[in-house]
Amino acid sequence: MRLLFDENLSPVLPLALADCYAESQHVRDAGLQASADTDVWEHAARNELVIVTKDSDFRQRSFLRGHPPKVIWIGLGNCSTRTVEDLLRRRITEVTEFLADRVKAFLVLS
Repeated sequence: MRLLFDENLSPVLPLALADCYAESQHVRDAGLQASADTDVWEHAARNELVIVTKDSDFRQRSFLRGHPPKVIWIGLGNCSTRTVEDLLRRRITEVTEFLADRVKAFLVLS
């Protein structure tokens, strides 16, 4: 599962979750630090990445445009990187099912 972690999430998450979500990256790794949401969206779509974010703009974009790319929205508010990591580990089955679904474009994890 290839995830693209948005700028509002820690750049350590791809490495911390490499055993569960191989080949994931942070927007910094992709050279998209401080890029417009449109650029992040297009990069994810071109490279078959799933955007993981806390940004409500991606939620709106997903509702308007559908996928690709798919979007996972972390609805935890202000929390530690470890909390986000634990959430993604605990919900890996749900994430896997979401990614396999040809219709669903948006998943909320909280």
